[in-house]
Amino acid sequence: MTTRSMPHLPGILTTADLARTADSIQALQLPNGMIPWYPNGHCDPWNHVETAMALNIMGRDEAALSAYKWLADIQHEDGSWFNYYMPDTTIEDAKLDTNVNAYIAVGVWTHWLCTRDLAAVSALWPTVRKALQWVLSMRREDGSIVWAREVDSQPWDYALLTGCSSIRHALHCGAALGDLLGDSQPEWTAAADAIDVLITSNLDAFEPKARWAMDWYYPVLTGAMTGAHAKARLAEGWDRFVLDDRGVRCVDDEQWVTAAETSECAIAHCAAGDRDIARELILWTMPHRREDGAYWTGIVYPAEPEKMIVRFPADEYSAYTAAAIILAADAISGGSPASTLFTQPMARRNAHLKVRAL
Repeated sequence: MTTRSMPHLPGILTTADLARTADSIQALQLPNGMIPWYPNGHCDPWNHVETAMALNIMGRDEAALSAYKWLADIQHEDGSWFNYYMPDTTIEDAKLDTNVNAYIAVGVWTHWLCTRDLAAVSALWPTVRKALQWVLSMRREDGSIVWAREVDSQPWDYALLTGCSSIRHALHCGAALGDLLGDSQPEWTAAADAIDVLITSNLDAFEPKARWAMDWYYPVLTGAMTGAHAKARLAEGWDRFVLDDRGVRCVDDEQWVTAAETSECAIAHCAAGDRDIARELILWTMPHRREDGAYWTGIVYPAEPEKMIVRFPADEYSAYTAAAIILAADAISGGSPASTLFTQPMARRNAHLKVRAL
């Protein structure tokens, strides 16, 4: 384990607490590097990368690198990955999702921020480059990125706000990697900027998914909306999606609170400068925490107080939920070298870094 600064939230989660959470993620990792959602569960590349990022933040760099290498090993020639893989190597869902495929860039950039391991990042660069090139092959004329397609089929005819928000962040991370390695990709930054224009001026370009909390906070979480616009966006959706003292509802018409959405919303508030709200949101996730440091995925709170709360999905604790907790704690505390990943604009940040200067 690398010795360096790590997240710590006094009064909520100590570094030791978060280390136990990282243990719960690492315990799920298979020998080939794959990190399933839960024991014997499936794995999707987006959440797989998120869990690897959490391992990086907590100093588990070898495990994180193994996770990234697993993706490199199974990447299709065109740069894509399937949606869901099973531990026995079978494919549960062969859909090709642009957001799922783009996130490797965020993971490898996180690995660089935490480790400064130029050799590892250089080895993974072809994987990142192919993945983002495939993602951009799904771009529409207006600059949005089509959500997905099935193998050997025409792509879907619509784009998603959450997905495109995440992709624009991945494109900036990929561009930063390219600048670092002397293989600049200015078209990736331009593509991210085009997505930002749509998000800030033409939300009708995206398929309506207003029921889902992620469409509310993701434009802020990923840096597409900043400043007063970001604060207004978060304030606008608070009463719809937040149960006070409970957390963020996954959808606005159910009492289903998830620790992952609550943690991501905390990062979004941190990015908007509302660090106290972010801390409060993380405090509200504590009923999800297990004694072993893992986190129950979701809790359904009854409308009538005398009725019993229910875990949903039933008794499920998930690696991606644990990862979201770690990423949020890091963003709020400024703990790791990657703590500003979502809280500072990614627009060609650190472009001044040169390989020869390392």
